[in-house]
Amino acid sequence: MTHAQTETGARGSRRAPASRRAKPPRRRRRVGRWIALSLVLLVLAAGGAGYWLYSDLNGNIKGVDLDRAIGDDRPEKLPTSGQNLLVLGSDSRSGANASLGTGNVSGARSDTALVIHIPEGRSKAVAVSIPRDTLVTRPECTTKDGSALPSAKRVMFNSVYSLAGPACVVKTVEQMSGVRMDHFLEIDFAGFKGLVDAIGGVTVTVDQDIHDRSSGLDLTAGTHELDGTQALQFVRTRHGIGDGSDLGRIGLQQQFLIALLSEIKKQDLLGSPTKAYRIADKLTASLTTDSGLASLTRLADFGRSLNGIDPSTMETIMLPVRYDTQDPNRVVAAQPQAGRLWQALRKDQRIPASAKKSPATGGSAS
Repeated sequence: MTHAQTETGARGSRRAPASRRAKPPRRRRRVGRWIALSLVLLVLAAGGAGYWLYSDLNGNIKGVDLDRAIGDDRPEKLPTSGQNLLVLGSDSRSGANASLGTGNVSGARSDTALVIHIPEGRSKAVAVSIPRDTLVTRPECTTKDGSALPSAKRVMFNSVYSLAGPACVVKTVEQMSGVRMDHFLEIDFAGFKGLVDAIGGVTVTVDQDIHDRSSGLDLTAGTHELDGTQALQFVRTRHGIGDGSDLGRIGLQQQFLIALLSEIKKQDLLGSPTKAYRIADKLTASLTTDSGLASLTRLADFGRSLNGIDPSTMETIMLPVRYDTQDPNRVVAAQPQAGRLWQALRKDQRIPASAKKSPATGGSAS
């Protein structure tokens, strides 16, 4: 045997026994198990955080059971009536709203009311503004403390909310229109401001200077990007335009609604989870809905069902009204225009031009 063969044999004879050769694979498997366990823990941690975030946001939303609150005294839901959503902007000055420079009025009213009709197919929508100063017949309702509120005639529309809450507003709108509201959604001053700030502002264009000492809005004619505070001033402005009545600012509210929806639609929320959470947090903290929408998943499903609607094609209409003969500072529904408008929504039909003409315009051209 040569020296080389001896060395080769010696090296060959130094191979570890099978039991010892098995240790490195066990170490590799042990390391693999630790990696797998770590990944599982990370996934569980992430899932827990996701669940916490979901629960946190979901818990923000306040829900109202309309069927229980209103009962059976509601318009029939027609099979081809599309979807009808009542959107309320409440002007509560309590809590976070108190620091927004909105005055010291006690209680809360429905400062803004929009009936949004989404026809079958959900490719377009129409928004009907109900002036807050409209005199209406309030139906019998149950107040927040459970007591009965009798029916009353010639009450201001925005007073219904302060006396009996959103369910009574829904009932009032249903009785005056004959249109069943499938859902309602309410947001207060603080939530509105926070939403606008969270999406980075909203761009609007005005064709005249607006200077309103009451709301604080000070804009020159042209295009402006409004932050949350300015946006709140914009939709509350009434003294800087038209005749200073509520009718004048409805045009600004409708203009801002379209601009806001357009901005939300173009936001890349999936590309920015942080922004998506920030928006959801601001929105849900100030949100009240019917029980059918009172969860993130239901709101998301409803929102996705409306994804085909282009905000720029949304038609905005003010409920046709005329000045009240007894009190010129109040308005009443103008007939037959208002009746034709509500009938078109009930039957999911095109709204005739004659149903859009309002004798009272608030000094505006609309």
